[in-house]
Amino acid sequence: MWRNWGRTEQVRPTEVVSPATAEELAQIVTRARETHRRVKPVGAGHSFTGIAVAPDIQLSLEKMRGLVSADVSTGEVTLQAGTHLFEIPALLAPYGLAMTNLGDVDRQTIAGATSTGTHGTGREFGGIATQITGVRFIDGTGDDVHITGDDPRLAGAALGLGALGVLTEITLRCVPAFKLRAVEEPSTFEESVSGFAGNVGGTDHHEFYWFPHTDITLTKFNTRLSPDEPDTGPSAVRRWVDDELLANRLFGAVCALQSRVPTVTPALNQVSARVLSARRYVAPAHEVLISSRTVRFREMEYAIPLETVPDVLREVRAMIERRGYRVSFPIEVRAAAADDLMVSTASGRASGYVAVHRYVGDRPDNYFDDVEAIMVAHGGRPHWGKMHTRDAAYFAGVYPRFGEFLALRDTFDPDRVFANDYLTRVLGE
Repeated sequence: MWRNWGRTEQVRPTEVVSPATAEELAQIVTRARETHRRVKPVGAGHSFTGIAVAPDIQLSLEKMRGLVSADVSTGEVTLQAGTHLFEIPALLAPYGLAMTNLGDVDRQTIAGATSTGTHGTGREFGGIATQITGVRFIDGTGDDVHITGDDPRLAGAALGLGALGVLTEITLRCVPAFKLRAVEEPSTFEESVSGFAGNVGGTDHHEFYWFPHTDITLTKFNTRLSPDEPDTGPSAVRRWVDDELLANRLFGAVCALQSRVPTVTPALNQVSARVLSARRYVAPAHEVLISSRTVRFREMEYAIPLETVPDVLREVRAMIERRGYRVSFPIEVRAAAADDLMVSTASGRASGYVAVHRYVGDRPDNYFDDVEAIMVAHGGRPHWGKMHTRDAAYFAGVYPRFGEFLALRDTFDPDRVFANDYLTRVLGE
């Protein structure tokens, strides 16, 4: 039985295969098409939706990992699709390169992260898929497809939802390695909300977390620096206390208690919000951008027009109070630059991201439904790998290039070899 990390999806595949080469993969896909079977690759299982669920043939790309090539002069780096994000910094280090931006989790594969629209934060930076300059994949007919450079199809293939084919190689445009100066400090809800646009515009990477039932936020401001900048700040022991002992182990125990006794949530959120103190440090970029996440949760995240973030957050806060929900997890708020990818959540517009979470042990309620209603009213686009209830009809109205993407799907997977229930819902038959 396969289960995803958030324990929101599970399936027992009829077959599990681990090809080591593109040729082996092409044979698997060709046989599946001929016998009317379906194939789905699965990465690290960090999607909360059913996007990677494989009820028939489940593909593991664990044997297809590592660096294929690197060109320091152009910054272009080609990786095998099964490479995990946490493996990439060491692969790039000998070349003095780094990925332009990252999300806050690095357990995913590069194929899974880009195919679902994983992003970080920063007014001038797009999601990880915007770093892609070329892809290689096996399509639904078994053909080995290469798309690079100015090929207009790259706008669909770079963020393909696993609907066009099985990625085997991904080429990224990297940048010279850099460090970040991290400034983390508490603030208030209204200061963080009203100042969000200014903070995003005035800082390389800005985000904040609001703890429901409190007026407290934790803000983060990250500034890009030269790789020669010396590391500073809390010792390794202090950072372990903050990031592992407090942010994971103690927080996990608090969430478990709140799930059993929801009435204590407001009081414990006050404690949790005040435990994380202000700190400043300089470290390599990936050490700052990535956070350890060991407390299991379920997540919904919507992209909305950047200028609507303050109104949306105030509506969410009022809804929580009105409906009497007890929410232990902080709400995360980030931003990204507009891009031209067909089904990127930031396609055609600078976007703010509002992510809400539920501890994996919390009792089911309508919290996500009520948050989603607010996001939909503002033209929100859900993260493809995080929980939502939208369908193809909805996406046709919020993605101007949705029809182009469907046409690409018809070209590369006419027999729907890569379909599953989730893709059928969000893309249609």
